[in-house]
This record gives sequence, C-alpha cells and structure tokens, in this order.
Amino acid sequence: MKKPSFLKRVGHIHFVGIKGVGMTALACCAQDLGIEVSGSDVEEVFVTDKILKQRKIHWKIGFEEKHLKPKPDLVITTGAHGGLANPEVVAAGKLKIPILTQAQALGKFMEGKEGISVCGVGGKTTTSSMIATVLDNARKNPSFAIGVGEINSLGPAGKYDKGKEFITEADEYANSPGIDNRPKFSFQKPKVIVVTNVEYDHPDIYQNLEQTKEVFKKFFQVLPTNGLLVACVDNPNTWDAVKDFQGNLQTYGFSPRADWQIVSSYLGQEQIIFSLSHKKVIIDEIKIKVPGRYNVLNATAAFAVGTFLGLDVKTIKNGLGRFTGTKRRFEFIGETNGVKIYDDYAHHPNEIKEVLMAAQKWFPQNRLIAIFQPHTFSRTKALFNEFARSFSLAKMVVITDIYSSARETDTLGISGKLLAEETRKCHSNVVYKSSGKEVVEFLKNEAKPNDIIMTLGAGNIFQWHKSILEALRV
Repeated sequence: MKKPSFLKRVGHIHFVGIKGVGMTALACCAQDLGIEVSGSDVEEVFVTDKILKQRKIHWKIGFEEKHLKPKPDLVITTGAHGGLANPEVVAAGKLKIPILTQAQALGKFMEGKEGISVCGVGGKTTTSSMIATVLDNARKNPSFAIGVGEINSLGPAGKYDKGKEFITEADEYANSPGIDNRPKFSFQKPKVIVVTNVEYDHPDIYQNLEQTKEVFKKFFQVLPTNGLLVACVDNPNTWDAVKDFQGNLQTYGFSPRADWQIVSSYLGQEQIIFSLSHKKVIIDEIKIKVPGRYNVLNATAAFAVGTFLGLDVKTIKNGLGRFTGTKRRFEFIGETNGVKIYDDYAHHPNEIKEVLMAAQKWFPQNRLIAIFQPHTFSRTKALFNEFARSFSLAKMVVITDIYSSARETDTLGISGKLLAEETRKCHSNVVYKSSGKEVVEFLKNEAKPNDIIMTLGAGNIFQWHKSILEALRV
C-alpha cells in the first residue's frame, strides 16, 4: 500500500499523548502502513487503552526525553499536555527530530486521498462513523481517522486502506492552545465537507459565536470546484455560515427548504425508520439502530455524501443498517437489578438536550436519571445559563464537580455546586455530588428497577461505570 508522501522515509513515529482518541486513530493508520509506533502519555485510564493493547502498541508513562530512544523519524504531538510546549516535544526539537501536531499530521495523512471532513459541535463522530461504515459496506476500502475509542461496525477508529476516500472529523479547536491557535481543521483540504451545526463551544479560543462562524466560513472555502458542502439547514447558525457559499451546496434537515428533507420518522423495535425527499423523489424505509432525532440528521448527511460518491440507495441503506454506534455515544454500558446505564460524550447544552430527548423517546416508560460532569471551567462559565436549562427531560439530575482541562489554572469563580444551584431554578429534582465516589453512594440508595441512568460529559465520568454497576448489585 502506497504511503503518503510525507512518510516515504519514515519508519518509526513516536506519539506524545498517544491515548487521545485522535492520536490513537492516527497511530492505527501509521501501523497499517507498516510504520513502527511508540508513544507516551499519562497514567490515567483512557477509552483508547483497549485498542492500543489489542494493536500491541506500547506507551511510556509521563513525558521525558528518554522516551525518544531509540530515536524516531517523526514525533506527532497532541494539543493537550502542553502541546508544542510539552517537555518531550521540546526535547525532540533539540534532537532535530521533525515534529507535527495531531492536526497537521492528520492533514498530511489525507493527502493523496479524497477527503471527507465532518465539522460542527455535536454529530462529528457519529456522522463520520456512519459515512465510513457505508463506504466500507460498499467495499470501497476507505481510510478514516475518527476521534472516538471504537466504532462498533468497524473496530478501531483509525484505518489506512487502499480506497480513495479518507473520512475524518474536522475540529475548529486550536492546533496547540496558546502556542498555535489556528483551527485544527485548517490543515485539511477535503473534497467533501459536512457541517452538522455551528455553535459557540470554545470560549477559551474564540471571543463569540460570530468569530466562530467566520472560522467555519473560511474552512468551507478550501473546497475544490468539484467538491461538495453538506449542511444542516435546521440549525440557524449553520445556515448563516453557508448561505453565501458559492460552491456546490446541498442542505439537509427536517425543514421544507432542505435539499434532503426528512419527511417522516418513527420508532420501531430498537430502531428508527425514516423517509427522505430529494429532488421530488421519496426514499423510504431507511432504518438506523441508534436513537435520537439527531441521529436521523446524521444518517441523512451520510446519505447525501454516499449519493454524491455514486452509491445507490440500496447500498447506502444497507450500510446505515449495519451501523450500531460508537464508544461514548449513547453507549449501553450494562444492566443490573433492572437498572440500565448508558453513557454519552455530550458536553454542550444542545447536545445534552438532544441526548435526553432521545433517551425519553427510546424509554418512554422509564425514569431517566441524568448524571452530568461539566467539562472545563471556561465552557461552563460561558454557557452557564444554557447548561442550567438543558436537563428538563430528566426526572432527576446529578451534577458533579467540573472536570478541568490540564490547560486551565483558573476556576473563573465557577463550580459544579454553583451550576447545580442554578439548575434547581429550572428543575425540581437536582442534587450536587462532588465526586464519582459520592455519585456511586447516591445511586446505590436512589436507583430503582426500570430506571435509566445516563452519564454525560467529556471528562473521566466513563471511569465510574464499573463502580456504579457493582454498587447496584448489592
């Protein structure tokens, strides 16, 4: 299999921060190309540990110069753990080892392929995974690097294959925060861009929603004349960002003005069945095995992309039917004594509302308990009131301490306890529990048969599941 040109003389890549989901995906791609992979990271358990162990990719704990022996041909660094200022990365620079950030490397892995980039706040992972599954099911042998622990239908979230397409997420966050604030997706030059929505999600990088929109608009301009922009017209911010786009634009959504309009959807037995209208043709009986109105939207975006790439209706339907979700996206964790636990990465108010709506419709007869671990002080402060109003569909809400980013040193006068107090103004049943241990003890006494527990957040809340299940068995 032909290597991307930047890897022609590379036999060993060292990944600093290898356990990040985007980093692990790239490590798998490199390994597929026959490149030796090594890495380093913190000791904390990550959702990627399982995949790295399965692939026999070993990593060292901590960040030190000695981890660069034997000397690699290339170092790829995460934007976390100091990014380009990480001591191991700084040491690599002194040793004259070439260095790329994860975002830069991803862009280079895409070179020579027809890139399909999925951007937006919410929906990137699932839409990318759906598109990859559809193309894989069509025997197109796609490459992909998707920021998630695992894709049920595909396995590891990174793969480099012989097909011409490369599917990935496109993130507007900073390349290396505080050092290089260029958007991560600025290093991608795709043929197709999907934008699921545009929201204000990174107050530590962007001043406001308008600045965020401008960054997206600039990204759309990289599309070639034979490319395609696929945009969710239901989101007013997205429409504002794409309405003046001069290239090939196709919109999707429930709105009557959408090029790909969702005209009906209903719940079947553990599936959603929906119909689309496109160019006055009805495409019916499309079935997906994941819940939520938002997943109907994600599947519609995948349908538009698949059609643009020349796939027929039956092939796309079969591919979507094969998709059963990913890690940390409405993921079923387990059941004990009649209590079911699900987990979702939702960390923005709009995402929380959509996930809880999906859970309520999927389980209309069950009591829904939402456990939310806020992620970063900056996001919690900027969207404080929106977070407080996002839990109305849960019967009970548990809010924990904020999981701060390693880059944050200031609490900004905000806390999980303050968020819980604010949420009580909008919801009658809200409790604050500072830690996982307190949450486990609370659920041990509170959870009842037929309850649905939904853990939410982008921090380490997923590490609490084992303890919760064990406590509920007693």
